[in-house]
Amino acid sequence: MGSLLFRRRLYHTLLTDKKSKFGTSYSVYQCLRNASSYTGPKKYDFTDLTCPHKWYPVARRKKRNVILHVGPTNSGKTYHALKRLESCSSGIYCGPLRLLAWEVAQRLNKAKVPCDLITGQERDEVEGAKHRSVTVEMADVSSDYTCAVVDEIQMLACRTRGFSFTRALLGISADELHLCGDAAAVPLIQEILQSTDDNVDVKYYERLSPLVPLRDPLGSFSNIRMGDCIVTFSRVEIYKIKRRIESERQHLCSVVYGSLPPETRTRQATMFNDENSDFDVLVASDAIGMGLNLNISRIIFSTVRKFDGLEMRDLSVSEIKQIAGRAGRYKSKYPAGEVTCLDAEDLPLIHSSLSSPSPILEQAGLFPNFDLLFMYSRLHPTYGLYQILKHFVENAKLSENYFIADSEEMLKVAAVIDELPLTLDDKYLFTMSPVDMDDDISSQGLTQFAESYSKNGIVHLKEIFTPGTLKIPKSHKALKELESIHKVLDLYVWLSFHMEDNFPDRELAASQKAICSMLIEEFLGSDGWQKPSPRKLPRRSHFKSLS
Repeated sequence: MGSLLFRRRLYHTLLTDKKSKFGTSYSVYQCLRNASSYTGPKKYDFTDLTCPHKWYPVARRKKRNVILHVGPTNSGKTYHALKRLESCSSGIYCGPLRLLAWEVAQRLNKAKVPCDLITGQERDEVEGAKHRSVTVEMADVSSDYTCAVVDEIQMLACRTRGFSFTRALLGISADELHLCGDAAAVPLIQEILQSTDDNVDVKYYERLSPLVPLRDPLGSFSNIRMGDCIVTFSRVEIYKIKRRIESERQHLCSVVYGSLPPETRTRQATMFNDENSDFDVLVASDAIGMGLNLNISRIIFSTVRKFDGLEMRDLSVSEIKQIAGRAGRYKSKYPAGEVTCLDAEDLPLIHSSLSSPSPILEQAGLFPNFDLLFMYSRLHPTYGLYQILKHFVENAKLSENYFIADSEEMLKVAAVIDELPLTLDDKYLFTMSPVDMDDDISSQGLTQFAESYSKNGIVHLKEIFTPGTLKIPKSHKALKELESIHKVLDLYVWLSFHMEDNFPDRELAASQKAICSMLIEEFLGSDGWQKPSPRKLPRRSHFKSLS
């Protein structure tokens, strides 16, 4: 999943540095001028990434005031940064998730501060808006702002997404740049910003409500109570635990995990938060670590080990603290949070992690922008996109503060797309699209879209999808298939924003996406034991025509 997020966000990041889909930008002209004017025996080295702050001339024209708001979950650090954003004449919020960008846009508009919402799959423009709420990959580094907020800035050390946060850190041109996150990022950011000559101030925050690590494990699922959240790290385990809890015939469970559509995750969270709902327990993955406001009384780790795409490993200190910190929320039904686990053998790691500071971050992610890849391709005219990416990454030169982002999964996509008769620009677009190549239906959708585009130049959704055929899933296998179909529809919407004339059925795809989400939610609401109660969950009458 992390690799999928990396591909889609890398394309957003590189695309927003351009004047058109892949129009030549200021930095390309600079590269061309430098390369053509160099008269020495050595060629201009486009793989030299040792001074990334120079990629952003607009930001370098001003001396920014950078304010770091650092502290644990539920400490008010983001609240204070957003209050400042709200009071400024223009600004931008950059969040790690679509849900967070949506929440901030809603908050500002409710406060009578017109704010646009811009993500890879959404464009909601408000008349007269001088504020924007965006996913971090969509951050505009060519405009000036009075105030900017970058949330979860410690993610600049993420091996797949870190480069987007580094780009926002170095590239956003704002009088005030507010960075919210873990204190572990402070020394690295201070060192990186020595090259930009910005003013840097650090504000530290303490948690607003207590978080208590319990001495005893849960023991039995019969000890589950209202407001509990059980955390596990696989889709299979989530449904296994849900069935186990509901078999006790005392609680109904909402579920939240990464491959659920964002809209479904939001509705599942809303049901869990609603005191009038029968769904009073949450079973979730680490997707709850950010992006959802949840009224959780107690976090229960079903395990403290996860597969990270490379290996099975123990959770890190920062991961445990991020997840555990979701228990207890200031001014909520459960202001004090508790943390425990299923098995006693996992308690020592949880206790030691919660009492330890997160390890200091040592490097920030970096990846070449499209300008550099484009110029590199001119030096190697026979290379396909796969070779260009692979050779560039292998030969990239970095300073000690940076690492090159993990691009293995992206290379897998490029290898497939290179087989089609497409320009480098178009290959790059498809490679960076939100496709999950480990999902057969999603990967087939990308291949068919790309093949149809290469042959016809226009792609109609009905070529691979028949509207009106979606049904409420009857099994977990059918549920997984419906989640995959949602990914394909999401992919079409994404492509339609970047090639509107070539993918003209955005409204149809978006409406089918919405139906997918509602059908998935219908399954989640009916799967398992139904608590006897005079209060019935609302049924959606329009589902009848789809079943």
